[in-house]
Amino acid sequence: MMAWPELRQLEIGGGKVTESVAGAVLQLPAGATRYADAQLDDYGGHRRRDFPWQPGTRLYLRARFNLPPADFVGTAGFGFWNAPFGDPTTPWPALPRAAWFFYGSPPNDFPLRPVGPGRGWFAGTIDATTPRALSLAPAAPAVLLLNRWPTFRARFWPRIQRRLGISFQPLALDWGAWHEYELTWEREQTTFRVDGQP
Repeated sequence: MMAWPELRQLEIGGGKVTESVAGAVLQLPAGATRYADAQLDDYGGHRRRDFPWQPGTRLYLRARFNLPPADFVGTAGFGFWNAPFGDPTTPWPALPRAAWFFYGSPPNDFPLRPVGPGRGWFAGTIDATTPRALSLAPAAPAVLLLNRWPTFRARFWPRIQRRLGISFQPLALDWGAWHEYELTWEREQTTFRVDGQP
């Protein structure tokens, strides 16, 4: 039994969640050739509108990674999100809403900044559930296609980003060292701190 009974352990494809003296250890199998996940969350079994965390809350944790970014394949992170692409207990997709510390390795390419790849370790937000964001829905397929061209992306993406509530700040950290992560999620803004620094 985990020390955090309010959290659900999600283990898929060989992923493991175990306890250690330092807290929880989330581990993925080396060389996995299929989707694997090791996750702790507290939204399993809830409808999205009933998720326990809403704006006006704070997340604080200490974390480190055992692999350098060059050896890490896939995604990792922590924060608040609405499981937009489904979950074993919430299979219906939704428009994304998130405030998180997130890592995506190549070939991930989230179009978060006007120039360069949208991958690496970053603090970021997105809220595609607002009326401003929803007004872009009819153009979404065209925007996704056109966003692959650097000229379009550099010229139009900053405006689209604002409407989608996207913010993106790359983080240059030593993954192997312990760091203190803090995320304060308010209705009008989100503040990220690493080791006490914004």
